[in-house]
Amino acid sequence: MWISRLKRVRRTIMVLGVANLAVILSGFVLSLVSNPHCDSAGQLFPLFAVCLAAGVKLAVMVKVGTTQELMAMTIMDSPTQNSLERKLKYKTWLWWTRFAMVITVLQFIGATYLMFRVAKFVSRDGMPRDCVLGLSPDTHGWKQTLQVAFLITVCFVALAQCFTGSDILQWRSFYATQDDAWKAHYQEVFDHGIREVLCCLGRREYMGVIEEDEVCSVARLLGDLVSYRASGTGHLEFLAGLALLQNNSQFPESYEDCMEAPAFHLQEAATLHKFAEAAYTGPLLDVGRNPALFLCTWICRQGILTPWSRKWRPKLDGDNWWRGHAAAFLKFINFPAHVLRRGRICREKCKATYFVIVLHYLRCVVIAVRGTETAEDLITDGLGRACSLTAEDLEGLTKHIHGMDSSRTHYGHSGIVEAARDLFMQIEGDPKFGESGSIGFLSSLIGDGCECDGYSIRIVGHSLGGAIASLLGIRLRCRFPNLYVYAYGPLPCVDSDVADACSEFVTSIVLDNEFSSRLSYGSIRRLQVAAIKVLSQDPKADTALVFRLARRFLSASKRQRQDVVQENTSGEATPSIIADISRESLQEQDQIYPIWEQAERETRQNDEEFVNPFHGMASADNPVSQFMGTVKTREDDDNEAPEMFLPGLVIHIVPEGNNLSVPIWRGWTVCDVTGGGYKAYVANRESFKEIMVSPSMFLDHLPWRCRHAMQKVLETRNLFCDLTSGSDIV
Repeated sequence: MWISRLKRVRRTIMVLGVANLAVILSGFVLSLVSNPHCDSAGQLFPLFAVCLAAGVKLAVMVKVGTTQELMAMTIMDSPTQNSLERKLKYKTWLWWTRFAMVITVLQFIGATYLMFRVAKFVSRDGMPRDCVLGLSPDTHGWKQTLQVAFLITVCFVALAQCFTGSDILQWRSFYATQDDAWKAHYQEVFDHGIREVLCCLGRREYMGVIEEDEVCSVARLLGDLVSYRASGTGHLEFLAGLALLQNNSQFPESYEDCMEAPAFHLQEAATLHKFAEAAYTGPLLDVGRNPALFLCTWICRQGILTPWSRKWRPKLDGDNWWRGHAAAFLKFINFPAHVLRRGRICREKCKATYFVIVLHYLRCVVIAVRGTETAEDLITDGLGRACSLTAEDLEGLTKHIHGMDSSRTHYGHSGIVEAARDLFMQIEGDPKFGESGSIGFLSSLIGDGCECDGYSIRIVGHSLGGAIASLLGIRLRCRFPNLYVYAYGPLPCVDSDVADACSEFVTSIVLDNEFSSRLSYGSIRRLQVAAIKVLSQDPKADTALVFRLARRFLSASKRQRQDVVQENTSGEATPSIIADISRESLQEQDQIYPIWEQAERETRQNDEEFVNPFHGMASADNPVSQFMGTVKTREDDDNEAPEMFLPGLVIHIVPEGNNLSVPIWRGWTVCDVTGGGYKAYVANRESFKEIMVSPSMFLDHLPWRCRHAMQKVLETRNLFCDLTSGSDIV
């Protein structure tokens, strides 16, 4: 029994355990043979302190291993049941690991103090000039050797424990290739981690929740996405696969057969984009645009320095005392206060922040929905499972769809659907269930004989806000025919039928390779399979290459940047990633930079051989093949997890030629975006089903880059968008 348990222990933990035991034994011997003239408290205290810390560390390691085993066995007993016992076991193990980390810190401090004490009584020639750890200066032989070995072991333990992690046992020795067990394990990891982060952000109510809530749903989804561990693939191997995919992403070869985006939609989208961007009234927008002075910019935009202007600012639900969010929104769009009629600043899950603006001279009412900015917005994003859409959700499509089967169930992103339903009740409500026949806010504003009678409605939003705006527009369309939605970089949120049906009044605008418009549960699962598959196609690579490839995905080199610039000027093809890595090894220290600081977008490559250290795992009986067999491909009909698509007409904005990306510290501002031109095409939404692993996939999602790209497209076509002109918005 003990032998089987020892086999589960990590080898590094065994080495550290033996080292801690050696510290205790050698310290005990040194205390026994100490010189009577050198056994003062000042001499022996560091010795006793280090030995005591090592003993406590050994005891804690045993306790951590025991609690880890109990947690793993609990998960193995019921991997598909989210029980309270499993949560308690995980918390017990987690707190013991944190206590072990505290002991590690104390050992490091004790070792540092011990070395300072030793150095104090050692002369410049390395010989002791006074008593050291209970031994007199004239001590020689095995006692001095033991003393030196003790000091070396103490330093080794203190440093090594900082890099070995907190796990005592190997999780794989319990879970092996059981997919459900790995999912349950990471579900607990994500669940507790998310709750602790929310608690640190001031949302303490999440820590005391016992029953299943939205955080559990998000954690379950994230746990499913880390299920590649069941195939025997580690995190570094997965990053290595992503690095290879990045170098071999299948970008569209040509847009010659694609239709250019309609000029009217581009003009109106560019004109209204500032409202979607202004909805980010928190510090996130200022952090992005002004990384160095974001705090000063945010304080100025919030109107904190001018509190006497509070009474002239519109009052929004959930706004702060000085009405700073209203001030920030108005300051960004540079409009007077009276245009902002209603809004809500919300920090609750599945509830969106929005602003309603009336532009009389354009005869238009604009509804701006904010994207992801708070922790609750991330929860809404994470509720990515498909849910069925009700007849009320699709009410606006009844008169605009002719080929859709009304009896068929249609699906949407569950978090976005819930947020859109709540926003509908906020803006319009349902007259059938209203009090004393009351009507909603929007009807009271645009209805017959009202202030804005005959005005058009435009709903805009970026990222999460764009997806919510699309579903809100689908529901409002039947009540307000003169309605149109512009979603900038939205998340895939509806099934194929609904996405096609709303093309008449919804436009989704995607900038180049931005990740959000390709981010869905199905696309991430397929990305896992692609990364693992590409790591099983070539026998030439070894373990060292895995680490290099993983670092390749997380970093880029100056040498590679120079290579890409030279190749773009000479017209030669970009070398393979393996060749790049070989060159990088020559000047490794000077070449590693963060991936989004690299200044290139690599030349597209086709039909290239991949190198992978897991070539021998390609048989049908190995864990990799078994894992890939459980994941649906794009051709599979998966009724339990229907594919999500971008809503409406999809406009894809792409750079002309091989424009280079700029470092992120320069890419925040509009003026530093790549100086080349852009073109906009009507794209097939099917082409956004797969995540494109690219250095610019995150930078392209920044809202100001989308606005700048649209302006470049309009300049190329000699079109203009000026908000002061009523001809831009009909």
